[in-house]
Amino acid sequence: MNEAIKVILVDDHAVVRAGFRLLLSAVPNIQVIAEAERGEQACQLYLDNKPDVVVLDLSMPGIGGLESIRRICNRDNQAKILVFSVHDEQVYVNRAMMAGAKGYITKNSAPAILVEAIQKISEGGEYIEDGLLKNTTIAGNPTDYRALIESLSAREFDVFCLLAKGLTMHKVADELCLGYKTAANYGTQIKNKLKVSTVAELAHIAMALGVVKK
Repeated sequence: MNEAIKVILVDDHAVVRAGFRLLLSAVPNIQVIAEAERGEQACQLYLDNKPDVVVLDLSMPGIGGLESIRRICNRDNQAKILVFSVHDEQVYVNRAMMAGAKGYITKNSAPAILVEAIQKISEGGEYIEDGLLKNTTIAGNPTDYRALIESLSAREFDVFCLLAKGLTMHKVADELCLGYKTAANYGTQIKNKLKVSTVAELAHIAMALGVVKK
């Protein structure tokens, strides 16, 4: 019998993790060996447990999913991380894969997709759910927003998303466990990179790329 695929689940909602665990417990060759509710915990658990696959959400307090992927992959360039997220926009898929993830599926996918993705990634492959990689055009604006967004660091992208959704800088700082001045500095860097001066312009870019729904 083949050895079970050792999995760590990372999601800030205990109910969601319980659902994942229940689903995967029915698969003979997959074993959930640890759980984390924050990226910081995930990084430490990875070092302590050396899992075969990490199943990780992107939207979490603290360092967040993208930065967690980056840190884990920096410590182990063979890390196998599957993103399991509510976000189905291509910009999120691109950011996750750029950070080092080996796969991306949405939480709306069928249970069999999660199992298939874990198995394929554990074998050294990549897995992106059908339909997630689609071409998005920005009508009426020649600026290549996608390229500009990809120039943002993982932390800058997290701040960008929260600002675009209408959070104040104080709330952004609280959500990401940052000092206010640090969050404000990120905000300034983001505006400079995207060549805008207001949060409204950030929101426009986010809506154009589908990061924020119209």
